[in-house]
Formats: sequence, structure tokens, C-alpha cells
Amino acid sequence: MSSKESLFAATRAPDHAWLCRAQSEPAIEPDLPIVDSHMHLWDHKTGYRYFIQEFAEDAERSNHKIEATIFIECHSMYRSTGPEHLKCIGETEFAVGMAAQANSEKYTGCRVAQAIVGYADLTLGSLTRETLDAHVEAANGRFRGVRQRAKWDEDPAVRGAVHAGRSDLFTDTRFRQGLDLLTSMGLSFEASVFHPQLKEVVVLARAHPDARIVLIHCGSPVGHSSYSDRQKEVYSVWMEGMKALAACPNVSIKLGGLLMCLGSFDFTTANAPPTSRQLAELWRPYIEPCIELFGADRCMASSNFPVEKAGVPYGTMWNMFKRITAGCSTDEKRLIFGDTARRFYKID
Repeated sequence: MSSKESLFAATRAPDHAWLCRAQSEPAIEPDLPIVDSHMHLWDHKTGYRYFIQEFAEDAERSNHKIEATIFIECHSMYRSTGPEHLKCIGETEFAVGMAAQANSEKYTGCRVAQAIVGYADLTLGSLTRETLDAHVEAANGRFRGVRQRAKWDEDPAVRGAVHAGRSDLFTDTRFRQGLDLLTSMGLSFEASVFHPQLKEVVVLARAHPDARIVLIHCGSPVGHSSYSDRQKEVYSVWMEGMKALAACPNVSIKLGGLLMCLGSFDFTTANAPPTSRQLAELWRPYIEPCIELFGADRCMASSNFPVEKAGVPYGTMWNMFKRITAGCSTDEKRLIFGDTARRFYKID
């Protein structure tokens, strides 16, 4: 695995001097309300800190109307002691603390971490119930669901350091029981897979029609490493999977999150970050079909920050979405940029 290939499967701290080379862009439709449906806060093991202060700077600089964010688990601030299955509760406690700082409006008027999606191992039976109950108790009314990654690929350069550790998570009987428990508690599930695994999400969604599932990152089509010369094949497999998944009414989708997997923009060699127009050209073939297949009422725009900050400024990301959705109606835009996320995550 080359160092370049490994960068597309790993979290990378941004080069702030390089990001400053980005072309200055005024916010498109600056009054359109946005709920960022997928973002992280962390003090990453690489030494990369992204707390509410850093997010507030990105949001303010963007001049977009970011009203709220959904915090998604990222193995941040786990408890250092206690039972193994409850260490992840520390992340929810941390996110609640970030939300409290946001409520003070000292740093931002955005309701950061208005809803929280945490981690739980759904294969642990009674211990899964303990974990979920502890998340709900710690979240002070903000806990909405679980992300347990199912990402797996035979190519180690693709699966990276953070993956499921197995190829059959969704077929595990204990996982299926855990998903039913999650559903019975009114909580949702974030499906994190690579594009060859989309058929597994289809099978899961059909077998559990009451489960509220959201597919993240447009299904993570892979375009680097062993997939780098297989663009037509990747797109065909991805499109087939997305069409089947769109027929499952219990599945919604998060738009964006394509920088690291798709690898269509090589931020390791570029002289400057892409403009929103350039990024729209690269990502439109994947984002536009999602909107057409799922409909605006099942689509949520997301920044995937700070992961995407390795190659794209925050404001550029939202201008990109607004360019791609320029042909949508006013009502469709309000759904894609905020109202679908408000309904799915049950926030005011």
C-alpha cells in the first residue's frame, strides 16, 4: 500500500496554509437554513483537535446559515475505565458538553450536537441493552441512534484502519436482534458500508421494514487503490445498489462524504482546494442520482467535517451542494438542507 493510497482510507489533519489558497466564494443562498446532518468533534489520536471552537470558526467563515448539527460517533473521548461495553458512553457525555457550550452562544449560535448518534455493539445481547440505556440517560434527551460500521473490503488499502473487522456483520443473528432492539426503542441505525456492500443493506432493510435506516456518504463508492482503474464498474455496481435501496421506504440517505472514498480529487498533489463549481462537477454523478432516486424527503446534505476538511473548506462544501440542487424547488431545497434531518432525528 502506497502512502498516497493510505491517505484515502484514513483521517488526515488539514493543512491550514493550503486551505487558505482556496478561492474566495460568497455563500450561495445564504439565508437557506441548514442542518448539518453528519459531523464530528474530537481530539484525534493524530493530534488533530476539532471542538466547538474550531467548528464555530468554520461555520462563521462560511457565511451559510448553519442552524444545527447532528453529532456522529467517531470514537471520541471514550471512558478510560469501567466495563468495556460502556466506555463508549464517554463520547455521548462529551457531545452533550459540546452542546451545552453551543447553547451558551459564546462561540456560535448554531445548535451543535442538537442530536447525537453514538456507538454500540448490537451483537452483545443484554449488554447491548445496557449500552443503549446508558446512552439515552447520558444524552439528556439528545440520543437518536447508533452507528456500527459494517465497512469491509478485501483490499487493506480500502478498508483502512477503521472497519468492521468482519465481512458478515449484517447477517449475524445477534446483530439482527440488536437492530430490532434499537428499533423498539425508537432509535435509528446509520449504515456505513462500501459500495460493493449495498446489496447487504438492501437485504437488511427488507428483513427489518420497521427499522429506520440512513445510508451515509452516498454509499461510499470507492475510487482509489484497487478500484482506481475501475470507474465504470464501480459506478454500475453503485447505481444498481442504490436503485434497489431506494425501493426500501425505510431507508434515507446522507449526501456527501465522498472525499476520502471516491478519491476523485487528489488533495495530496493539488496546488489549491477545488472551487465549489469544480467539486460539483466531480460529485454530481453520485449526489444527483441519490436525490432523483430517494426524493428530497429522504435526502440530507452533510459536511462530514472535519474529515472532508483535509481537502475542502466548509463554505465550499455547502456551495457545492447548492450548485447541484440549483434546479430543485424551494420546498425540495428546504428538505435536503434541513427539514429531512429535522424529521429523521426528531429535532425542533
